[in-house]
Amino acid sequence: MLVSIDERYMRLALHEADRGAREGEVPVGAVVVRGGQVLARAHNRPIHLHDPSAHAEILALRRAAQKLHNYRLEGCDLYVTIEPCAMCAGAIVQARLRRTIFGAPDPKAGACGSALRVLNHRKLNHRVELTKGVLAAECASMIQGFFRKKRTNTSGTGTPAGPTAYETREQEHDR
Repeated sequence: MLVSIDERYMRLALHEADRGAREGEVPVGAVVVRGGQVLARAHNRPIHLHDPSAHAEILALRRAAQKLHNYRLEGCDLYVTIEPCAMCAGAIVQARLRRTIFGAPDPKAGACGSALRVLNHRKLNHRVELTKGVLAAECASMIQGFFRKKRTNTSGTGTPAGPTAYETREQEHDR
């Protein structure tokens, strides 16, 4: 089976998300690529860094900008396991990324069209090519499993307490 370039880089983002999960962070991973070269990788770190802005996307963008010695990341692509939130979508616009590729949608906080539309909003002056759903099932499964385990551990009953932000209405209905 031929693996697409997007799938290859999304697997790197999934690896980063797994690293975050092992640290107790919400498992989101991000990778910045330009011209076939990985410039930066990151996973969520708000808990460990005591920083509400330490989302995987923000950390990856910061690292790529440092590597390029430029806050503008023109010609760069961002791969992220979950649809970026409003903060991260704003940073993507400010960084002038060429393309954003995400795995699973985030129906409650996604800012690329699921809950909000920050990316490619008609009032903003930069447009980002957007690709949705790359390895979506794997990306969604990782984050859903994380929250399912978290709910089970905190409820003490072994019974999930309720749906996560990343579960769809259909999944809520199936409970």
